[in-house]
Amino acid sequence: MIDAAGLRVIRAIADEGSFTAAATSLGYSQPAISQMVRRLEDRIGTVLVERLGRSVRLTEAGAVLARHAGPVLSALEAAESEVAAIAGLRAGRVRLMAFPSSSSTLVPHALAMVRKAYPDVEVTFTEAEPPESLAALRAGECDIAVAFAYDGAPLARGEDDIEAFQSRKLLDDEVRLVVPSDHPLAGAASVRMTDMVDEQWIAGCPRCRGHLLSLAERAGFSPSVSFETEDYVAVLGFVAAGLGVALVPDLILHSAHNDGVTILPIKPTPRRTVYAVTTPDLTRVPAVAATLEALCAASTSVRSATPVA
Repeated sequence: MIDAAGLRVIRAIADEGSFTAAATSLGYSQPAISQMVRRLEDRIGTVLVERLGRSVRLTEAGAVLARHAGPVLSALEAAESEVAAIAGLRAGRVRLMAFPSSSSTLVPHALAMVRKAYPDVEVTFTEAEPPESLAALRAGECDIAVAFAYDGAPLARGEDDIEAFQSRKLLDDEVRLVVPSDHPLAGAASVRMTDMVDEQWIAGCPRCRGHLLSLAERAGFSPSVSFETEDYVAVLGFVAAGLGVALVPDLILHSAHNDGVTILPIKPTPRRTVYAVTTPDLTRVPAVAATLEALCAASTSVRSATPVA
């Protein structure tokens, strides 16, 4: 096997014309150079240097190695330089996937922190609900997935084996009831799901709809779902128009606003837990680790915010 050290020695011999001069240029002893040449010849299976008294010259095979040494060593040096830049956060790329209701609050806060601290690190962002983002993480199509799980439900399901991931809890996201401003319960301090038996409902993403069905089942009824949309701004619009009520997480209510709705706490309080999920190996990549830290810091500021809708 030809290694980089051997290539450097052969190139130095070609440039300097002797073992002694090659040793001086590389900072080795002359016996060390001789030993490295013999070892390389043994590996390759042919003579590389012809010794003529105190002078040496490369054989045809040695000349071939010397000719290729320059481009190969330059490529290695360029690779080492790029890797050093990535390790030092002077470069790097992170592929982030996050569910839509985190993309108006948590994610932009985190990405702004990364850009300010490490302007040469590139973070790309794609929206995806937890089943898709976790599958992408497993397939190597993203580096970090921001995902959520409702109380009592697993973070990963089906083929998404959570044991292969490393998850970091970011925050507990409380879920509120949103009703039209003229709703009979709009002035209540809080409500229970049992108060909402006869309501029409606006449902969200598949996991959110599943959470609604689970809460309603525990309250002893099956909800009548009139409309479904994964766009929470549209959900608030439907509610404001008097078309139904909806469960909306605080992450949305921190940024979305509609004068036609009222936010009500639910007792007992339902919530979902938001996680940053990656793999154990990726946590050791500096740019990924920096993005994880930014997500944790951003979650602190989001937790302290007050819903505005």
